[in-house]
Amino acid sequence: MKYLFALIALASATPASAELIFFSDTRSMSVKSHRVEGDRIIVLLRGGGEMAFDRSVIVNVAPDEVPYPEDMAAAQTPDALPEVDAGGLVENTAYDPIIERASNRHGVDARLVKAVIQVESGFQPRARSHKGAMGLMQLMPQTARQYKARNLYDPASNIEAGTRHLKNLLGEFEQSLPLALAAYNAGEAAVRRFDGIPPYAETRTYVARILGLLR
Repeated sequence: MKYLFALIALASATPASAELIFFSDTRSMSVKSHRVEGDRIIVLLRGGGEMAFDRSVIVNVAPDEVPYPEDMAAAQTPDALPEVDAGGLVENTAYDPIIERASNRHGVDARLVKAVIQVESGFQPRARSHKGAMGLMQLMPQTARQYKARNLYDPASNIEAGTRHLKNLLGEFEQSLPLALAAYNAGEAAVRRFDGIPPYAETRTYVARILGLLR
């Protein structure tokens, strides 16, 4: 609990253009700001108004690095994804048996899992991004906790958690592969925020590369 309060104090001391509130049930929401009042955390909503939450249901407060235009008209983007040379999907890797087992277990296309790994880490099990994403499928620590993955540098644990995450994203976005991939890269909140693939060059290129590998 002291750790939570320290995070809240830090976020309060460093105003951000937006903040992400992470809940104990793995949900998150983007808000304008927050303040602490006794045992409650009051959040100022993007569209105006406030909501109050008990401290016990919030596990983290962090800056929201995803742009959130106040004028949603400015967020309109072309439907077409950029043209990229995705190359070809690697045919044989040391991780194929693990991918096949996880894919069969969770009903996710093994080629999709392999394409995500190829784009995310290039099949490097010790890969780590500057934002802290780890392993073959570049999972964040909070995603690891969500799927009870103890060691994200262990290929079997990483692929199992990543495959489950893909399955859940496909379910959340009604089996739309482009939206699920966009959510894998930019987060579910960003996809819901823009009601489609967010207008970020990185995310659009990411989705285009994976779809290109699967064609």
